[in-house]
Amino acid sequence: MHSLPGWWSCCCLLLLCSLGVQGSRRASSAAPEQVHLSYPGEPGSMTVTWTTWVPTRSEVQFGLQPSGPLPLRAQGTFVPFVDGGILRRKLYIHRVTLRKLLPGVQYVYRCGSDQGWSRRFRFRALKNGAHWSPRLAVFGDLGADNPKALPRLRRDTQQGMYDAILHVGDFAYNMDQDNARVGDRFMRLIEPVAASLPYMTCPGNHEERYNFSNYKARFSMPGDNEGLWYSWDLGPAHIISFSTEVYFFLHYGRHLVQRQFRWLESDLQKANRNRAARPWIITMGHRPMYCSNADLDDCTRHESKVRKGLRGKLYGLEDLFYKHGVDLQLWAHEHSYERLWPIYNYQVFNGSREMPYTNPRGPVHIITGSAGCEERLTPFAVFPRPWSAVRVKEYGYTRLHILNGTHIHVQQVSDDQDGKIVDDVWVVRPLFGRRTYL
Repeated sequence: MHSLPGWWSCCCLLLLCSLGVQGSRRASSAAPEQVHLSYPGEPGSMTVTWTTWVPTRSEVQFGLQPSGPLPLRAQGTFVPFVDGGILRRKLYIHRVTLRKLLPGVQYVYRCGSDQGWSRRFRFRALKNGAHWSPRLAVFGDLGADNPKALPRLRRDTQQGMYDAILHVGDFAYNMDQDNARVGDRFMRLIEPVAASLPYMTCPGNHEERYNFSNYKARFSMPGDNEGLWYSWDLGPAHIISFSTEVYFFLHYGRHLVQRQFRWLESDLQKANRNRAARPWIITMGHRPMYCSNADLDDCTRHESKVRKGLRGKLYGLEDLFYKHGVDLQLWAHEHSYERLWPIYNYQVFNGSREMPYTNPRGPVHIITGSAGCEERLTPFAVFPRPWSAVRVKEYGYTRLHILNGTHIHVQQVSDDQDGKIVDDVWVVRPLFGRRTYL
């Protein structure tokens, strides 16, 4: 038997190494990453979303046992997403909805295909109906750099403190940056939280690039409006998410302002007809109507676009929300925390001098945009406005406990002060009688 020449052996070795590297790259490209959950609005369900770099099958295996086989299976679909950057990077976004989940029960799952599986994650299915007490973490303006609140949010999540997350716009700073690699990095960062809890979102100004394409592609919200506006029920609350950005980026279509407004009007009418079952109406949108920060943002202007609408008169949201008795309005955009007195048209409508948030005669606004990003914190104007109750210029996030049909508990957690509660207020509304302000 003849021995192979030395150069031929080297060629064979290089070929084998090359095939091995290609195989490992293909395997890693097929491995799921950026795993996150969302609630599709259907009781007993949960949607799992993840990313791969090559097309693969979309499957979730799940069960009740933390170890051992996962006997349940659900299949879904993937769509290719091409980022608008110069490299035109292509991602494959997978979505699988799990159904017939037992309410309040913890599940273990993994996602992927035979070409590669994620590690195992756990989540607890949301309870059904209105008679339970959801706990949420609420924040906006969380970046891939300087995400101050994220380690504490991860610990809270591991301790089972929340049923869902509300991220009120502005992600990653920005998801489209570096040909969407910053978006990839951000989605990996939030995975320990977002793969364990429904991570519910609304768009902010930092998602604007390429007509919000990274936001629309990466998140899976209820409804058929690409996550720009939707609503869902959680315990005794009806939660409405909408886009403030349609008022500012009109080159993507002025018709979106009217479309969203008409949808909001219809949704609020339905929510009011259902007040007996779900007494609270809560909204979340990125840019506030009011704020007392020392900048030139829309909320510092007397006739802000979100509040008063286009040209100060078309499709303004303050009158609409007041007319339909929205109880709590959640905002971000300003990198600080601010709680307002119950307010309408710059007038304070406290319930009483002693108990301003008991049976308030106007909606309560909370601005919570201090989760941490590269832009740092936003300073406040030197003198507080008469409608501003509490202002905190510290990194942190908000805890929202919807105790029942009459009581909501709002707390602000300061990350700068090692988790200290720096604001604490109860909003109390009667269960029966008038739930609107007019």
